[in-house]
Amino acid sequence: MRLTPASDASLLVEVADEIGLEASARVHAWLDLLQRERPPWLVDLHPAYTSLLVELDLAAVSHDDVARWLGERADGAGQAPPRAPRTVEVPVRYGGDDGPDLPALAAHAGLALDEAVRLHSSAEYTVAFLGFLPGFPYLLGLPPALRMPRLPSPRERVPAGSVAVADLQAGIYPADSPGGWRVIGRTPRALSAGWVVPGDRVRFVVDVNSVAGAP
Repeated sequence: MRLTPASDASLLVEVADEIGLEASARVHAWLDLLQRERPPWLVDLHPAYTSLLVELDLAAVSHDDVARWLGERADGAGQAPPRAPRTVEVPVRYGGDDGPDLPALAAHAGLALDEAVRLHSSAEYTVAFLGFLPGFPYLLGLPPALRMPRLPSPRERVPAGSVAVADLQAGIYPADSPGGWRVIGRTPRALSAGWVVPGDRVRFVVDVNSVAGAP
């Protein structure tokens, strides 16, 4: 664990150097501990793939005080039973106008369209954190065969509900937005703020109206 002042009123807790489920679990352990104990100097928490940004009330505490507080609890972080994650099912219409990048992704993986859909929808994803847009989940668990770089140039508009991948990440656009991730489908589900939280699980379910992979 590395502790670094990120600003006059924040401290960065770094738990790993590489993105992955193990690193995400460590971040969530610190997130759970701080949310559970809720020290009086805590203002807000911002999890990421390998770190947790802790916002501080400098009228109540110093960086050094917080560093000591965290250090005293380093062995205990993750020892308490974690919050039981929810599993949220998300219906997806794959391919066609809803998933314009599915053919390129399938070709990149050497798979037929239906095989790519089955691979994507058979995985279980973990919400690492939310960001970029309110309710946008950064998901870990994308099968390695489906990992593909972002588009060379981002689209000016990605429709709300678009299911997309980029490198080792998966995500869902909760609102219309510019974006450079590869869009492979779209969900009809409304994604309001708080629909998932870090640590939750997401499973994609092929919608009966899906162009590719429909049951």
